[in-house]
Amino acid sequence: MEFVKSKSFAACGIVFIVVTWVHYWGIPGAQLGEAQSVTAGILLIASILWITEWVPLFVVSFLILALQIIWLYPLLTHSDFIQSEAIFFAPFFSDIILLFLGGFVLSILMQKYGLDLRFAHWILLKTNGAPALTLLGIILACSFLSMWISNTATTAMMLTVVLPLLKDIPQAHPFRKALVLAIPFGCNLGGIGTPIGTPPNAIALSYLNKTDIAMTFGKWMLLTLPFLLIFLLLLWQTLLKLFPAGTLQLKVPKPTTEAFTNKHWAALVIFIATALGWFLSGYIGFSPGTVALLPIIFSFWFGLLKTSDFRSLPWDVLYIVAGGLALGVALKASGLGELIVNAIPLNHSPIVLLVVFSAVALVLSTVMSNTATAGLVIPLVINLKMADDQLLSLVIALALVCSMAMALPVSTPPNAIAFSSRAISSRDMLLTGSLLSLIGLVLLSMLGPVYWQFILSRV
Repeated sequence: MEFVKSKSFAACGIVFIVVTWVHYWGIPGAQLGEAQSVTAGILLIASILWITEWVPLFVVSFLILALQIIWLYPLLTHSDFIQSEAIFFAPFFSDIILLFLGGFVLSILMQKYGLDLRFAHWILLKTNGAPALTLLGIILACSFLSMWISNTATTAMMLTVVLPLLKDIPQAHPFRKALVLAIPFGCNLGGIGTPIGTPPNAIALSYLNKTDIAMTFGKWMLLTLPFLLIFLLLLWQTLLKLFPAGTLQLKVPKPTTEAFTNKHWAALVIFIATALGWFLSGYIGFSPGTVALLPIIFSFWFGLLKTSDFRSLPWDVLYIVAGGLALGVALKASGLGELIVNAIPLNHSPIVLLVVFSAVALVLSTVMSNTATAGLVIPLVINLKMADDQLLSLVIALALVCSMAMALPVSTPPNAIAFSSRAISSRDMLLTGSLLSLIGLVLLSMLGPVYWQFILSRV
């Protein structure tokens, strides 16, 4: 309790010091206008609190909103960009937030009726106990489920499926670690496949759609799925090499699930209809957020989910994303974002910029929330004076890199859950996660721009 209080008081001290300093003396050494100085102060406060996590991350989002309305808005009342303070409220229920809300409802729907568990068992039963195939099945199950539902929930569920496999494996056998590590890493990677898979994707999609780059649900999948498949195969082979199975043979437990009722069929129909709606949203004239109303309305209308299920949604994640979007609004409205970008030496090639920004995002996401990292970095780069295809390459690379930073137990919630099983050590995670993160950064830097420009030229 005393430790919690000390962190809370430290956070209060940071806010007081930054606000007071900026109000009276501005930003030292920077030639900024008053509104730009205030925005820089808000950015600094958000960065410190995001990195330290002295207060919950969703509280930081509300603090950003409060500072924007109370401190920044009075300085922007004469701006052509700002008509009212409503521009800062808008990100908190934007199309992207609605998209994520629909994804969360779909996640609870699949978990409540065991559709995710059935799929996971089906994958494992198809492998017939062959270690390499079982490992691949676990990776594919984790990644597919994480494309549509919370990777944290997927990790917790898959651990309950996989841990019984470890009972018949000798305690010192290295393949035990491969089976456990496959779960968080497969879940982390799976999130890059769809805009709802992980919050950095939603942040990237939101900012891209505010430019001249039209990004649909289907186009995102087209641009990211090949890399997801490459990363999953890379994960599979890396785990097999680092933790070989040898002559081991596994016994896969049979699923113990209830009978498939009409409600199960209804949940499956809602899932398929929503997924198809998201994939075809660019062709049917509805935004992904509008399609996300489908699972929200029908799941509760027909009693598949209850009010208690709605209350249990991870609302904190929604507001963490919204805080990052609101910060981007402030950077644009005050002109600070453009000023920061103009200060970056752009005489380097776009590839060099992509590598530099991606490396920074990778380091930050390793030690802090990938959502916070995306919310911090993407708003800064979106104002770069680059060709559309180059800007798209940079933003997508940043979103994907944020999800690939998984070297430490604290890097992502799936990592923390898997580490808590005590079946792996932090060294195991550091070795595998660092290797995958670095190889992923190299592959994205080398192949990403080439592939994305090729696809964009044909769609």
